[in-house]
Amino acid sequence: MRESYRDKQSRKARINREKENRKFDKKNNNRNNSKDNLKKVENLKPEKDYEDVVAGRNAVLELLKSGKDINKIFVQRGEKHGSINEIIAKAKDARIVLVESDKTKLDFMAENHQGVIAIVPPFDYCEVEDILKLAKERGEDPFILILDGIEDPHNLGSILRTAETAGCHGVIIPKRRTAQVNSTVSKVSAGATAYVKVARVNNLNDTIKKLKEAGLWVIGTDGSANTMYYNQDLKGPLAIIIGSEGYGMSKLVKDNADILIKIPMKGQITSLNASVSAGIIVYEAVKQRLN
Repeated sequence: MRESYRDKQSRKARINREKENRKFDKKNNNRNNSKDNLKKVENLKPEKDYEDVVAGRNAVLELLKSGKDINKIFVQRGEKHGSINEIIAKAKDARIVLVESDKTKLDFMAENHQGVIAIVPPFDYCEVEDILKLAKERGEDPFILILDGIEDPHNLGSILRTAETAGCHGVIIPKRRTAQVNSTVSKVSAGATAYVKVARVNNLNDTIKKLKEAGLWVIGTDGSANTMYYNQDLKGPLAIIIGSEGYGMSKLVKDNADILIKIPMKGQITSLNASVSAGIIVYEAVKQRLN
C-alpha cells in the first residue's frame, strides 16, 4: 500500500528522533566513561605527587643500606623472587612501612620500577663546604666534579655513579638549566645518589672562584684545548668541569678554568656523551692518584 504523505513525514520524524537519542546516549556514555576513567586515575593517584621516589631493586636496596630516610616502600603484589625478598627483610628490620600494590599503580608512580618503589623526602642537597669538609675528614686532597649544564637525567645519573665509585668527594651542579636529582637519576645511578654528595649552587663562576681560593686547581674539558687529558697532572686538590651534552662549557666557565684538557677523537664523530667523557677523565685522575 502506498505510504501517505503524513505517514512519510511521521516516519522521517521518528528516524530523526532515534538518531538524536543515539547521539545523546553515546555522549552520555562517553561522559560516564570519562568519569569512570577519572575515578580510576584518582584511585591510582597517590596522596601526594610522587616526584621524590627511588625506583628499581638496586637503587632501593642501596638506599636501605645507606640508612637514609624512607617514608614508605611499595612492593608489587604477587610472588616475590630474588633481591625483592632482601629489600622486604631490610625494610621490616628498619620498621619502614611496606605496602603491597598492583603493578598498575606502580606503573603510574614510576617507570621501570622492577616491582619496588621507595617514597623518600626531597633529595638532600649539601653545601660546597660540606664536600670540602668530607675531603678533610678523610685526610685526602679534594676531588670534585663540576657539571655545567648537564640536562639529561640519564647522563647525570651515570656521572654520579662514576663519581661515587671513583671516590670523588662530591659533585656540584647549578640550580638552573640543568637536570636535578630525581627518580630517573637515582635509578640510573644504581643507588649512588644515596652516598655521593651533591651541591646545588646559584652561580658556578662564583663557586669556581671560591674553590680556587680554597687551593683547588680547576680543570675544564674542551675539544679545542691543546693538552691531552693523559698528559695533564690530575693529582692534588682538583675540580674537573664537565660541559653540557651539546655545547660543552659556557664561555664564562671556560674562561674561569685554570687549565683546559681534551680527549683525542680519531673517528668521524667529534664528541662523546658527557657521562662517557666524565668517566674517562675521572678515572685518569684516579690512576694518577694511585701511582
